[in-house]
Amino acid sequence: MEKRKVVILGAGHVGSHCAYALAAAGTCEDIVLVDLIAEKAYAQALDVADSVSFMPRPVAVRSGDFEECRDADLVVVAIGEPRQPGQTRLDLLGRSVEQLKELIKVLKPMKLACPVVTITNPADIVADYLRKGLELERWRCFSTGTLLDTARLIRCISQAAEVDRRSVCAFSMGEHGDSSMIPFSAVTVGGIPFEKLGLSKEKILIHTRQAGMEIIEGKGSTEFGIGRALAELAGCILRDEKRVLPVSVLLDGEYGQRGIHCGVPCRIGKDGVEAIVELDLSEEEQKLLEASCQVIRKHIALAATL
Repeated sequence: MEKRKVVILGAGHVGSHCAYALAAAGTCEDIVLVDLIAEKAYAQALDVADSVSFMPRPVAVRSGDFEECRDADLVVVAIGEPRQPGQTRLDLLGRSVEQLKELIKVLKPMKLACPVVTITNPADIVADYLRKGLELERWRCFSTGTLLDTARLIRCISQAAEVDRRSVCAFSMGEHGDSSMIPFSAVTVGGIPFEKLGLSKEKILIHTRQAGMEIIEGKGSTEFGIGRALAELAGCILRDEKRVLPVSVLLDGEYGQRGIHCGVPCRIGKDGVEAIVELDLSEEEQKLLEASCQVIRKHIALAATL
């Protein structure tokens, strides 16, 4: 039986919760946690491994070193520092770039053949920096982008419309950050267009954007949401599901943008991003996406100078 292997680089709050979410979902058979602090990776792996005793599928959860990436089916980059109350994701850029430089030195000689997904903030800029540093095709190196924003959006709409979340079809797009936008023209609830629901676009947008900071101010970090989002994305890759999810991939003319990573709906399969889905945005929505892309573009340029 083929054993699918996922290596998670970074065993902090986020990395460890990604490991747990992968194990709980039975997404793969081998999960390896890697961290510069080896004792931390070992302890986190051992803790997650204990939980597997009560799960329906056998999963090996262990710690290892960077060499584990050579034969991985998926590499997840979860290095970096958590946001503090009052910080935006963009405030983390300097420290993230410092750590990425060291990571690239280790990974680049391996010439990784599997998809590389990053969840390190600021998500869009980090994805661009890592892809360039590793010299990978745009389809194989991308970030979770607005996938978590979309989970929050679906929750907000579900609560406002008083319907089950599975009846909501919606995407958050643009930056994984304060400039994210929602193409409400493409949102439906039980097949009914958002415009006919009588809900406030402004309230939905505000609640979606502020959800992350509310969590950080309340308990210091976000972890469960991104862990489950990563597991969902990993499942699409490892099972070649060809499901449409929003991730931050390099745009090359799609949505009128070039040279930047941006959260957009993509068809996800075994090789990573198989296709970018271009929604028919309204003129106003296109301007909002452009404004968000400008924020990303500015910080990609800044990252190159660090």
